[in-house]
Formats: sequence, C-alpha cells, structure tokens
Amino acid sequence: MKQGKPRIQSGPSTRLLRLKAAISATLFVAAAVSVQAQDTQKSGDESWTKTTEKAEQNITPSRTTESHTKSGSRTVDKQRVEVMGTNGSYQPFSETETETIQVDAANTRTVVRTYQWNGNGQRILAQVTEENSRTTANGDLRQERKTSSADINGNFRVTQREVADTRKVGSGTEETKSSVYRADSYGGFTKVGETQELKTHGADDSVQVKKTTLLPDGNGGFKVSGVTEKTIKDDGKSRTTEERVSTPDLEGRLQEGSRTVAKETETASGEKKSVVETYDGAAQLNQRVTRTQRKDASGEIIEEKIEGANLGNPSDGPKVTGRTKYVVKYAGPGTQQTKTVEIRDANGNYKVVSSATQTSTEPAASQNAPAPKPKSDEPAPKPH
Repeated sequence: MKQGKPRIQSGPSTRLLRLKAAISATLFVAAAVSVQAQDTQKSGDESWTKTTEKAEQNITPSRTTESHTKSGSRTVDKQRVEVMGTNGSYQPFSETETETIQVDAANTRTVVRTYQWNGNGQRILAQVTEENSRTTANGDLRQERKTSSADINGNFRVTQREVADTRKVGSGTEETKSSVYRADSYGGFTKVGETQELKTHGADDSVQVKKTTLLPDGNGGFKVSGVTEKTIKDDGKSRTTEERVSTPDLEGRLQEGSRTVAKETETASGEKKSVVETYDGAAQLNQRVTRTQRKDASGEIIEEKIEGANLGNPSDGPKVTGRTKYVVKYAGPGTQQTKTVEIRDANGNYKVVSSATQTSTEPAASQNAPAPKPKSDEPAPKPH
C-alpha cells in the first residue's frame, strides 16, 4: 500500500500534463514485470535505500528518499519528500512510514503513518491507516482498513472504514466486493460507495476482469457510476491487455468512454517492447506510447516515444509529442538511474521539461538473472 508523492507546486503547461499521463500509461504494461523483479529479491532479511532528485519545468525541485528494511516477518518502508527552499537547501515536506507484519500464514497487518511539517518545522503525525488481511482455509480473503486523521488539536478520529471480501464462486472465478464508509455528523458511519469485481481465469491462461463501481443515488440506494472491463492474454511470446471504461449517460445507459490496448513482446535477445494505445469513445486514437528496453551486463536503457492525435490534420495520423529516456547503470550491489523527459514544440524541436537522478543500494535482479515472464494474473485488490 503505497502513498503517492505529493504535488509541490502546480502550473505546468497542458502539453506537459499530457506527457506525464502518457508516461504513467506505460506502467499499465510494465507493472507486472516490475513487481515480479522486486519479489525475487524479497525472500529474506534485507535493507536498501533510494534517493531521487527531480527537477521539472514550473515545479519546485524535490528530493525523495526511500528506505526498505525487512527482518523476519516485519517489513518497514519509508518515504521522505523534501522540496527546495528559498535558501537553496532542501526542506522536509512529508514522510510516510509503512509497517507490514506477517502475523502468521493467514494474517497480515499493515500500518501506514503519514507525517507533515508545520510552520515551526516540527514533524506532526497527520494520518494513520491500519489494515488487516485474513485468508481462510478455503482461500477466501477479507481485508479491513480504517483511516484516522488528526484534528487541529492533534486528536485522532476514525474518518473512513473500508471492507473487501474476495471469494471463489466457481472454477477459475473469484468475486470481490468492497464497501467504503465515512464518518457522519451523527457519530456513526455512512456507506458512500461500493465496488463489485469478477475475475475469471480462462483455460488459455487469459484473465477477464469486470469491475463495477456504485455510488449513492440520493434516494437511499446505489446506482452504477462506472464499469471497467479488462482482458489479459498471454501466449508465452507476447502479452496483450485491453481495458474498456464505460460510464452512464443522463438516462443511465452505459456508454464506452475510453479504451486502452497494451501489447508487450520480448525478442530472443532479451529486448522488450511495449505499445500502449488509448482511444476515446468514438474509437479515435488519442495517444500511443511506444517503449523499448535493452539491457546488458552494465545496465539497461529504456526509451519511450509519445504520439498524440493530430487535431489539425487527423488524416495525417498521430504525431510525436514527446519522449522519455531512462538510463540505469549497475554500480556494485546497487544501481544508478537517470531519467529525462522532453516535449516537442511547434517547430519540431525537443525541449527538456523534466530530469531526475536516482541512486539505490537495492540489488538489481536483472544483473544476475533474466527478467521473469509476466503472469497473466493480478493480486486481489485492496479495499478502495
């Protein structure tokens, strides 16, 4: 359960925002590979740190320090965000600590503590989220989460509760139902949303997921606010993921609003390529992100090309609007990484709008072993 990095200062151009969205879209393909690469290293006690310094156009420079410590059944992950002050030095902005304890084979407890700094430079605990996960003998999973926030006097009160139940409903099929409750003015909790997800594993190793989100209808009941349908296919040589998002119109009829198609392949030499295409409800291509990854004994290079719809001349097809380049160098037991984001101006010239450097003591799995094959499965969703 990870907390997102806080936004320090807004104001980038619309094109930059679109470019960031494009870069995030590539994670749609790479997430399964990344998670598995990390899991291969987390079998025993371990400790590592990462430091990332980032500079973006129209955004205050920031530095993020992450640390991971595992000892026995207890894991602690910390993330500290600092921003550049007017005096040119970094000042603390926020800190998140995630503690996970494997109580036993069936029970896991996770506590997330979020800290902020006040005007006097003091670190203050602002929010605490506690989650308990329990797996039954027949494989059913129940997750309960409660979030407590501090008031102006520093007193904590539970402000939100979430419950998710996952159970098998047939051969290769499981169902997850989640509910969200928020504290009301009467001292109790009111349900403010729920989701229903059905995941089916096919005989051909495909996975189909249908997630329905419901919100209050104002009359004491709930109505469908959105449906997401995802299909994942993996034939051993390539992996294709298609996701469709539909929302109801004014009369309550579902209308497809967007579709994303991602295809990932790997050559015999180990080079990986992924293409993520996003379409609107009218099947018009809005964006295409092409990502290539090459590695050798010294490190790896990941390049992304972002193409957007040519609104002025649609018949010309999409045009390149930006590109990203990651360079990872293996350094002893850890890695050194640089990332550069560029956008293309009206004259076709590229301009750097974001750059980041990262050093890590975490061993790189790809140094000693080939990248693992992606699974066509996903972990049970967290309550949300």
